[in-house]
Amino acid sequence: MQSFGKKGEDLAVAFLEKKGYQILHRNFRHKKSEIDIICSKSGLLVFVEVKSRSSKAFGPPETFVSKRQEQSILKASEAFILDEDWHGDIRFDIIAIYKKGATEEVEHFEDAFY
Repeated sequence: MQSFGKKGEDLAVAFLEKKGYQILHRNFRHKKSEIDIICSKSGLLVFVEVKSRSSKAFGPPETFVSKRQEQSILKASEAFILDEDWHGDIRFDIIAIYKKGATEEVEHFEDAFY
């Protein structure tokens, strides 16, 4: 059985693809940093952090991205940009997923940080 976090990432990928994004990479690692999803749409490179929670009891999932995590994502994104020789625009998004009854709710926060 897959974890809710893994299921959340799969839901996020399906959500992004439905919105017309092309998934370029999942779980991109650079040293100790990781980016959940790297995708593109209309010439824009997007780095996506996925936050999955079983409820909003302790707050909305999107509020669980710390400044330290943002810094880590930034470092990994810089490595990806250099590796791919990317010269276009970039954006950092958060996709928050939480259980709402028997289903999962997906929220997309564009330009979430930096």
